[in-house]
Amino acid sequence: QVQVVESGGGLVQPGGSLRLSCVISGMTLDAAAIGWFRQAPEKGREGVGCISGRHGNKYYTDSVKGRFTISRDSAENTVYLQMDSLKPEDTAVYFCAVESRLLVTRRCLEPGYYGSDYWGKGTLVTVSS
Repeated sequence: QVQVVESGGGLVQPGGSLRLSCVISGMTLDAAAIGWFRQAPEKGREGVGCISGRHGNKYYTDSVKGRFTISRDSAENTVYLQMDSLKPEDTAVYFCAVESRLLVTRRCLEPGYYGSDYWGKGTLVTVSS
């Protein structure tokens, strides 16, 4: 059984930083695509960034390029989202998703790329002064 658990959310001032963690069990990162998504109130779920567990190629949505960085720790089966220069518009619940994939493309930014059972419950990030 695959389990996905996010942590690290919280309240941060504009310009600040947070690091989110996504711990995955039941699936090895070396054969997976891992994505970070966010959903703000009354908005749809948006792909933030994603990574190939095997090859390490990464993709980001334009609004976070240069500010957010995805990394993985295969030994810990954990994926991180380092968020710097945070803005109020980054406020959202952030979700992690995983899918078994050997070849990962930019489509990993789409929610439909992942099975419905392979999502975490999310962690809230609030950027406010």
